[in-house]
Amino acid sequence: MKSAKFDYTRPHDVRAAIHALADALGEAKFLAGGQSLGPMLNLRLTRPKLLVDVSRIEALRSIDVVNGSIRIGAAVTHAEIEDAGASLARNAMLPAVAREIAYRTIRNRGTIGGSLAHADPAADWPLALAALDAVIIVNGPAGQRSIPSARFMLAAFTTQLADDEMIEAIIVPELSPSARWGTYKFCKRTGEFPDAAAMAVFDPARRIARVYVGALSGAPVPLDALARGIAQQGAVALTATAVDRAIAMAVPELDAVGRKMHAATTMRAVQQALAS
Repeated sequence: MKSAKFDYTRPHDVRAAIHALADALGEAKFLAGGQSLGPMLNLRLTRPKLLVDVSRIEALRSIDVVNGSIRIGAAVTHAEIEDAGASLARNAMLPAVAREIAYRTIRNRGTIGGSLAHADPAADWPLALAALDAVIIVNGPAGQRSIPSARFMLAAFTTQLADDEMIEAIIVPELSPSARWGTYKFCKRTGEFPDAAAMAVFDPARRIARVYVGALSGAPVPLDALARGIAQQGAVALTATAVDRAIAMAVPELDAVGRKMHAATTMRAVQQALAS
């Protein structure tokens, strides 16, 4: 199939993009990489009257380190994060996560902001940014507001983003030299969305201990008690029984197979963090 007819505009700054969206009265969609929106348009799952192309807005295209945090523009691609190298040395988890997203051709076009706005439960960035305690900066007619990444996604394909708002940037804290992290996901085939995923971050200097599971029916879910136990006791707290209990309590709707897959990915992610 081909998409329904739509108009197209390519504003040169964030304010113009917001005005274009507002003027469309809920009938517009932002276009950045188009890796999710393109197929939805062709299948006519969405039929906007206007596409607002933000892929060349400079304010959305940079990665900057400011005051101990990393600011990533919403239109930065997965590949650009993967290739950032030295500029992300204080948070190497970011390029590591980007490197495992789908295939290089997808990473060349797909953007971090587009992934967050689309809010696919199996996507990598909602899970990783929740584990990293990132903040999502959104902008709209009323101005900017900040949303903790762990609360940004409300349910599958549903976020706190209002119809007249756009994601402008993601602020990710730099990790301390003593920080350890791990990420693991189970995919039937390389490059596909995972059936289970988990990420763990332990940064004693910043008093952070976070373990999250993803690829669920909705938003990523924290395993706070497990994370605290591991932070306090170390590897001795990482037992199969403790992980199974944490998964069962946090995600009770999982069947036996799903619980086993998520427990296994959680175990691998935490083991990776403790070994790093």
